[in-house]
Amino acid sequence: MDDASGSQGPARRRSRDRRGRGMRGPAVLPRVPGHPELRTARERFDDLALDIVTEIERRWQDRLGLVEYAVEDTPHLPDDWSPGTVPLSSLVRGAGATPTRLVLFRRPIEHRCDNRAELEAMVLTVVVEQVAELLGIDAEDVDPRYEGGL
Repeated sequence: MDDASGSQGPARRRSRDRRGRGMRGPAVLPRVPGHPELRTARERFDDLALDIVTEIERRWQDRLGLVEYAVEDTPHLPDDWSPGTVPLSSLVRGAGATPTRLVLFRRPIEHRCDNRAELEAMVLTVVVEQVAELLGIDAEDVDPRYEGGL
């Protein structure tokens, strides 16, 4: 376009925002190609669970024995499961050479939390209550940060 002086104005670049979805692509470009700069919700949850489990495991390792800890997105529910409840974790006691297995279900836990502090408290509560059941002691004795039931 020409302005009044006859010179051409700065070229205006048009950006595409089809269907009003906003900017496309990552908000932060990775420093190393192929490795996202921002961690996923799954990775953040795994780190949180690992921190809590490591601290409790260190405190109770002499009484716990061999325990495998895992995180799964959702539980696999049987067809006859009542629709009113969804488990937050699973504890399967080991026998002989088979280790005890404690599984946290990420999505049901995250669904009950509004922010990071609530998520930390919920993961701590779930882990502490399962370890207390495994050891046969009160949950308050497992970790001093435990503040009560869900």
